[in-house]
Amino acid sequence: MRLDYDVEAAPPRRAALGLILLSIDETIERDFRRLLPGDVALFHSRVPSSPDLTAETIRTMRETLPDAAALLPQAAALDAIAYGCTSGATVLGEAEVARMIAASHPGTPVTNPLTALKAACDALGVRRLGLVSPYVEDVSDSLRAALEGHGVGVAAFGSFGQKEERLVARIAKPSIVEAMTAIGAAADVEAVFASCTNLRAVDILAEAEAALGKPALASNQVLAWHLLRLAGVEDRVESLGCLAGVGLRG
Repeated sequence: MRLDYDVEAAPPRRAALGLILLSIDETIERDFRRLLPGDVALFHSRVPSSPDLTAETIRTMRETLPDAAALLPQAAALDAIAYGCTSGATVLGEAEVARMIAASHPGTPVTNPLTALKAACDALGVRRLGLVSPYVEDVSDSLRAALEGHGVGVAAFGSFGQKEERLVARIAKPSIVEAMTAIGAAADVEAVFASCTNLRAVDILAEAEAALGKPALASNQVLAWHLLRLAGVEDRVESLGCLAGVGLRG
């Protein structure tokens, strides 16, 4: 029996966003459910990634990221797309990441946590940053160099020295608070940033900020904020903390 049906318009939404996350990431999807307004649609794709995150394993994503981007739905008319890996954007290069995504989504604004962090620092007027990283030295050093190349000095730095992503996702929240407050307490630090989309830092940003009296930032927070602003969502979003009512500079 052939059934009749009607076709209706897509559900109302202010924006449609795309997110490409690592196959080993356990945190970013949950964080984005908290960070994005309910009337903003989010579409996911995953890119294969190694259980151990090093500069060498990150470079393998150069072969698979274009295919992951192509899996995002073309019919959704995406307003902005994010590659959800801070270290990946650093090692592969922000421009290269944007180029690979643009191959299947030409003209759509693209961001990543490194680009988003730079934009957040510009918007907040931060030029001296405290940096907390879960990663081993070669990955962390590349991130520090990329920030300093943008004119954001890393005034204090600490790392958990981890390369195994499974363990990064399970670093205890009190340990993250302790790390952010220790690194952020330096007198010349204007804001503190917890790197990595798999680190559960979004949960403790308010606590760290209250203890420090200065902005506390994290990869998933700055990425959600930048995606929204690129998509034209300019209103105050309380879940974004210190970035809630902040617009893009320039």
